[in-house]
Amino acid sequence: MTSPGSSGSERADAIVVGAGHNGLVAANLLADAGWDVLVLEATQVPGGAVRSAEVTAPGYLSDLYSSFYPLGYASPVLRELELQRHGLVWRHAPDVLAHLFPDGRAALLNRDPTVTAASLETFAPGDGDRWLSAYDEWRQVAGQMIDLITTPFPPVLGGLGLLRQLRVGGTLRLARRMVLPVRRLGEELFAGAGGPALLSGCALHTDLSPEEAGSGVYGWLLAMLGQQVGWPVPAGGAQKITDALVARLAERGGRVVYGARVERVLTARGRAVGVRTAGGTLWRARRAVLADVPAPALYLDLVGAAVLPPRLVADLEHFRWDGSTLKVDWALSAPMPWTNRELATAGTVHLGADLGGLIGYAAALARGELPRDPFLLLGQMSVADPSHSPPGTESLWSYTHLPFRRDWRAEEVLGHLERMETVLEAAAPGFRSLVVGRHVAGPAELEEANPSLVGGALGGGTAAPYQQLFLRPIPGLGRADTPVDRLFLASASAHPGGGVHGAPGANAARAALARDRLVTGALYHRAVAGAQSAIYR
Repeated sequence: MTSPGSSGSERADAIVVGAGHNGLVAANLLADAGWDVLVLEATQVPGGAVRSAEVTAPGYLSDLYSSFYPLGYASPVLRELELQRHGLVWRHAPDVLAHLFPDGRAALLNRDPTVTAASLETFAPGDGDRWLSAYDEWRQVAGQMIDLITTPFPPVLGGLGLLRQLRVGGTLRLARRMVLPVRRLGEELFAGAGGPALLSGCALHTDLSPEEAGSGVYGWLLAMLGQQVGWPVPAGGAQKITDALVARLAERGGRVVYGARVERVLTARGRAVGVRTAGGTLWRARRAVLADVPAPALYLDLVGAAVLPPRLVADLEHFRWDGSTLKVDWALSAPMPWTNRELATAGTVHLGADLGGLIGYAAALARGELPRDPFLLLGQMSVADPSHSPPGTESLWSYTHLPFRRDWRAEEVLGHLERMETVLEAAAPGFRSLVVGRHVAGPAELEEANPSLVGGALGGGTAAPYQQLFLRPIPGLGRADTPVDRLFLASASAHPGGGVHGAPGANAARAALARDRLVTGALYHRAVAGAQSAIYR
């Protein structure tokens, strides 16, 4: 909307650092409450990891980072913002997901449960009914589970709702499911290979191994959301989510300043009072500063260790990033020539490994090695939304995980790209001959375009249980509040973590509003400060 000045000082009720989707959600909620809100974005464009552009060939639109949005579609945070009033329209591929096995078979997830069940039945008699039973179990708890994900910790209302719904025994069994490795969960739910592959492939959208505790809940959540609401995409690209958030904020008087890289959060007497951007411009915050940046960047770079509890600084040494990422976009002159034509109608395809291969792939990453046979997550964007490319063509992307590093050599990235394209050529002979444009984004390129994607890590920190809930981003309250009064963490580094659902931004906005209440704000602050003092003493 505007560009920063080179000197002087501007004021607003709230300064939001970063115009990623969480920062924009927080800004919108504060503007709804009547606050004057100013968003400072380091780059020249909004959206963070929710952006689109033509980067492969003219007429081919690519979603540069995130793409399919089951959590965004189901999120009450985004739903309550009514972004459809600002141009957001959702589209669905005919099939939600296909997992291709090395032997050429595919397990399909379709929004019609009977279609999914029929696919899984081909892997083992009875697995169709087992899928339908698992989906019935999900539907009993779906509303409460989404509330648990998108509300501040501790999730009292959602937890009580689950307890009323499932009673004590059912709640304990659900708790067990939430800590199971996805491999074990698949074995318990299904007799054949199809169901476990769907669950495990979904779990590997995170940085967790199929053998790791907690991976089961991610696989179960994404698969069951796919069954319930699909994995939709915005018509016209992921950028439409960002555009809607920016337009909504502008309608309410909020402002976004681009090219404004925050260098320091300003504090006085233990309270955040504003920020300083590159070039020396000061931006004063009357009521709050909210930061949509990774936790290490906020605490160590913007605030500084000198004004933080030493124990918090020490805990940050154990903060773990999720894996690095290699993301490739292709412009194809025709649809993918899959040998198994069942894949032609799936928006998302998982390929390159069966369950044993997924375990080996994750083990190589854990050893810090590049897997010889990479597991690919692939999006057929024109299948999901034909506006992504000219008629009869395909805008395709794929990404694969790498061990977390910030020093990748170009030859390593290009070598792994060759492995990715070899996997695709084997599954779709003739793929290479259809490529009319390609865009490669390794870890360095991802971070350069979006500084919050440190080392190409997409999730704001690992999804492992030891860095979730009250342990996210470090042991604490699991809330947006920081030890600096009126400073709030609004990024995916905060509970509940990665994904495009807006919950970290919404939680930060709610915390800022609670702290600012005339009568109860001081009581809120004393309670939070007292708890943090006990944790970080």
